[in-house]
Amino acid sequence: MPNPSTPANHLYNVLAVLLSLFVLAAVNFNLFDQQPNLALFGMLGLVLVFLRLPLFKCCPDNRPSTIVNALLICATVVVFSYIFVQSERLFERFWIDGTLLGDRAGNETLVDYVVAGIGLVLVLEATRRAIGWTLPILCLIFIAYAVYGQSMPDWLFPHRGANWQQIAQKTFLQSGGVFGIALRVMFTYVFLFVLFGTLLEQTGATAYVIKFARRMFKNSSGGPAKVAVVSSGLMGSLSGSAVANTATTGTFTIPLMKSAGFKSESAGGVEAAASSGGALMPPIMGAGAYMMLEMVEPAVTYVEIIKAALIPAILYYTALLMTVHFHAKRIGAAPEADIDDDEPTSAYQGVVFFGSFVILIAMLVSGFTPFRAVSVSLIGILVLSLFSKFTRLDFQKILGAFTGAAKGGMALIVAASCVGIILGIVDMTGLGAALPAKIQAFANESAILALLLLMVSTIILGMGLPSAVCYLLMAILVGSVLDTLDTPPLAAHLFIFYFGMMSMVTPPVALAAYAAAAISKGDVMRTAFSAFRFALVGFALPFAFVLKPELLMLTKDNEAAGPVMIAATVGITLVAIWGLSASIAGYASKRIGLPMRGLLLLLSLTIFFTRWQDVQLAAQLIATVAIVLLLFLNSRSVADSN
Repeated sequence: MPNPSTPANHLYNVLAVLLSLFVLAAVNFNLFDQQPNLALFGMLGLVLVFLRLPLFKCCPDNRPSTIVNALLICATVVVFSYIFVQSERLFERFWIDGTLLGDRAGNETLVDYVVAGIGLVLVLEATRRAIGWTLPILCLIFIAYAVYGQSMPDWLFPHRGANWQQIAQKTFLQSGGVFGIALRVMFTYVFLFVLFGTLLEQTGATAYVIKFARRMFKNSSGGPAKVAVVSSGLMGSLSGSAVANTATTGTFTIPLMKSAGFKSESAGGVEAAASSGGALMPPIMGAGAYMMLEMVEPAVTYVEIIKAALIPAILYYTALLMTVHFHAKRIGAAPEADIDDDEPTSAYQGVVFFGSFVILIAMLVSGFTPFRAVSVSLIGILVLSLFSKFTRLDFQKILGAFTGAAKGGMALIVAASCVGIILGIVDMTGLGAALPAKIQAFANESAILALLLLMVSTIILGMGLPSAVCYLLMAILVGSVLDTLDTPPLAAHLFIFYFGMMSMVTPPVALAAYAAAAISKGDVMRTAFSAFRFALVGFALPFAFVLKPELLMLTKDNEAAGPVMIAATVGITLVAIWGLSASIAGYASKRIGLPMRGLLLLLSLTIFFTRWQDVQLAAQLIATVAIVLLLFLNSRSVADSN
């Protein structure tokens, strides 16, 4: 961590505040045109990364690293300022050849190409520092694909190849690459919601939620694990990052779980599974909902997205609570001990927390755009916080919220910029049409087969990528396939978004589980498999709502589903969750042997993986009755033995 008294850290804090103020002003008052806005946004994000994150983690403070960082910062300012000036109409007198950058496509100058080359290197390096090697390597593979496309075998989607000028134009100089949809969504929607979360945190409202959850489950078996589920779900919706959520709430919940009798790996697994589902929880949903606003066709509103996501999110956390409860019963976990009240809290903090959500939802329902709604909600937090000493925000806390938003947002900014490179190449090479055509062949044979292929592709791509970035890449690459599946378009998009989240708990690269293992001091791979097991319902639910869109309050024809069908579908899915949770935990009213666990798993998956039609409907009804009967007999045998 940088020394807080250094000039670099002072500069970081100033730029972090400037970034937050700039986004607030630009999205609400249209300060500049779109590409100039994104150029300034990207520039601030990259500069913050180079200021805060070292060249090499092993030696963050040596002099060569400091010199390199200074050079990279200067280069970032020059390159992105050039894009800003050449694409902003206020600076027309400085345009090369008197032509706007966007209007000289195909006639770029040598200076343009040099700027693009340096810019691409800066984006790749900033991304490497912020989220690791995965995305930069993927970018380099796509660049190589663009250059050597004519040499690719038939199964690798050959094309006529591209030269450096075309790559520079598509990926950096024009609006479809770095300054394209990915960065635009981060700028227009996501960053403000990150600020929403950090400002709420400064009021102490998030700490109150954890204490409220602790009181709720105080006398419940395995109460600390249930606290982790509830608190991580609420916090994860704000941050959208499974790893960040695990690292923050996990430092509190994992030791509590271990003290109640959970093994280190189980405690870490519960926290990772709970944190990974946070971005599925309306109304914030991390960044996923805002991405869908741009990607789903026909277009949907923000309210339609959170309405569709509500029931699956509740079912996910219901399943997690049920599995945790059964697991706690099986291992004899103790209820939580008396709650330590050393840190004073106030019920009014809960008013601020839930009141800010009410304001946000009310604004959205009233027809305000998401960025306008969250901007008003920020004002709402400031006003609500004034009425209690526990929540009141002084100047220092507001600055803390701004710097916290920049810290959470800078990785998303550089990752979105890097994704823009890939998207530019996908558009240039025609891969966006060729890949879906291959997958479409599977979809024509079997919808389940196509969904399984999409699941595997999303999980593999999501290993090492932020979930929202993974969703965006998949939506661009296979968007046309999603539109042809026999389900509402929103269901198909939520399908790949869910598996982008589930990649965080899928071994061998389960980043949320890795973060949890570091806190729990448990074995990394055992923690990863534990998280996978606790989150197993998250791998079944997407198939359920694609095949039975009533779970999204929609019909197969993308109309609003009736309340009776919604209730029936939710009811039968809850039975499947009951059976699945008992199977995973190996316990219902008493311990369950392997044969019965396997049977419950099979019956539950039958419900998840079938439609409301013909033989499949009959199979679901039989499976439902069988699960209820098996678990009822299990409970009766316990009663008889007593």
